[in-house]
Amino acid sequence: MSFIAWLIIGGIAGWIAGNIMRGGGFGLIGNIGVGIVGSLVGGLMFSLLGLSAGNFIGSLVTAVVGSVVLLWAVAKFKAR
Repeated sequence: MSFIAWLIIGGIAGWIAGNIMRGGGFGLIGNIGVGIVGSLVGGLMFSLLGLSAGNFIGSLVTAVVGSVVLLWAVAKFKAR
């Protein structure tokens, strides 16, 4: 996947995850970062479950799930 596609998926996934978690996001660069790290987390989680994303939509779903999990973990860690 190209670098530009990673940025686009990361930005969209971070924005969606920020809205799901009601945090409003972290701005454009922060959302891209959360989305990219979330896609790695989601990819790891999905591979452990034996699932794989084959196209743009699958990659986006994986990134959003990973980003939501990442934001949830950060919120729990930050609350302490």
